[in-house]
Amino acid sequence: MQIEALKALVIESLDDIKAKDVEVLDVSRLTSVTDWMVVASGTSTRHVSALANSVITNAKDNGVQPLGVEGENGSDWVLVDLGGVVVHVMMPDTRALYDLERLWSDLPSDAPASEEEAKA
Repeated sequence: MQIEALKALVIESLDDIKAKDVEVLDVSRLTSVTDWMVVASGTSTRHVSALANSVITNAKDNGVQPLGVEGENGSDWVLVDLGGVVVHVMMPDTRALYDLERLWSDLPSDAPASEEEAKA
């Protein structure tokens, strides 16, 4: 599955079960581990689990086997690794504590943004 289609599938899976505050982060210039991170909030640990399960089920139904899942049942934070897209589903307090959006936006890039920067 193409990365854009996988990203759309993740967003649709989260929207179907009413995820809150879905953020999509392009981290392709910051890490070689993944290209995109999707961060979303759930309203309870049960909701967090249901959101992660929706992503997992829809990915599998479309031929994408998750590379890993961390923190499933009753957890404040579930991570679903789909290779090119990593999904973080969190309770709002946990999300505020770790503030992944700010963390990833503040990281310096490993790759130069332009040819001029590469020469500098």
